[in-house]
Amino acid sequence: MSELRTLRERLGLSQTDVATLCGYSLKTIYRWENGEAEPRRAAIETLHQRLRERPVAPYEGRAKFRFIDLFAGIGGMRLGFESVGGECVFTSEWDLYAQQTYRANFGESHPIAGDITKIQSELIPPHDVLLAGFPCQPFSIAGVSKKNSLGRPHGFACETQGTLFFDVARIIRDHRPKAFLLENVKNLVSHDKGRTWATIQKVLSEELGYHIDTRVIDAKGFVPQHRERIYIAGFREFSDFSFKDLELPDSATGPKLGTILHPGDGSETPEAPFTDSKGKVSSKYVLTDGLWEYLQAYAEKHRSAGNGFGFGLFGPKDVARTLSARYYKDGSEILIKRGSGNPRRLTPRECARLMGFDRKGREPFRITVSDTRAYKQFGNSVVVPVVEAVARHMAPNILGTETKASQLVLSLARAS
Repeated sequence: MSELRTLRERLGLSQTDVATLCGYSLKTIYRWENGEAEPRRAAIETLHQRLRERPVAPYEGRAKFRFIDLFAGIGGMRLGFESVGGECVFTSEWDLYAQQTYRANFGESHPIAGDITKIQSELIPPHDVLLAGFPCQPFSIAGVSKKNSLGRPHGFACETQGTLFFDVARIIRDHRPKAFLLENVKNLVSHDKGRTWATIQKVLSEELGYHIDTRVIDAKGFVPQHRERIYIAGFREFSDFSFKDLELPDSATGPKLGTILHPGDGSETPEAPFTDSKGKVSSKYVLTDGLWEYLQAYAEKHRSAGNGFGFGLFGPKDVARTLSARYYKDGSEILIKRGSGNPRRLTPRECARLMGFDRKGREPFRITVSDTRAYKQFGNSVVVPVVEAVARHMAPNILGTETKASQLVLSLARAS
């Protein structure tokens, strides 16, 4: 989307309005928006000035606070903070297929911005909370191993993804939200012998002046999946927020895979292409003889060499490994036993359930892309009920309803 169109839609103007405001013909505005000609900087600056002068709109409906959703993916962080009364006022996601899924589930309340590196801070509306699950591949164990094997840089040295954290920092610096929540892989803390994490801490705490706290949370108390992620909460003002006080469900008694698998007994409404007319999982998800033989041979080869690589085979009473964005390749990290015959992959609908997007009492999450795209999207996402728990824990500090204890600490801090 062009900068001109982004500005126009942010201001709620028509092309005719822009033509009148900037003193150009409607045809010229149309050509600028469609990339047929380069917009005049004077026109762009006129719209920027109008945006700066625009008063902040009142909260819509019963929204308690505003938030922005950066590196939004398919909206997992958004679902978490909407559950505690937040209103999303800005979304950024560069992947067009993820945008498609996002729109299908959240509608068109505001345009989805693309590449965050090209978005000026002033184009982002005022907000109370910034959410960002910035790309984890430069820091993940799998991502680092792959880049090392290919001789490619990782972490902050990865020019395509590793420096995107600094765009998050830029927006925090320019908008100074009350709070932020960042999410990444557990390996972020140990990457590059701790130097990556030291840089992030320095930027957030020393340069931006936020009070931060972190916690690595394993999702297996919420969903039947072992998935550890680090959550970084930051507050502009001093508060007594602590992740140590966040009570998590017991992972030992958490849900098992049987709760998210298609029952296949006719009790579930059929959903093509995931299940057939009788509600049984489609045969296309069953591994071919060739692939199953290959995966077994591959696992045996590494077992003999003392390595832990290989497929993961699970039943209804088990907890799965981490669902990754590469699941579409062969599904080897989570294969489902079938009693007799070759195992099968999870269906995209089961992946939606495994990541907490689909739960009883909720309208099913809309999956409008191919299986390959859906696997990537769910594998790159957050576990929704984990974010909901974190959002509930952060909400009192976001809304200014801290406990009496925190108010006493704040008053003492101000008096000293």
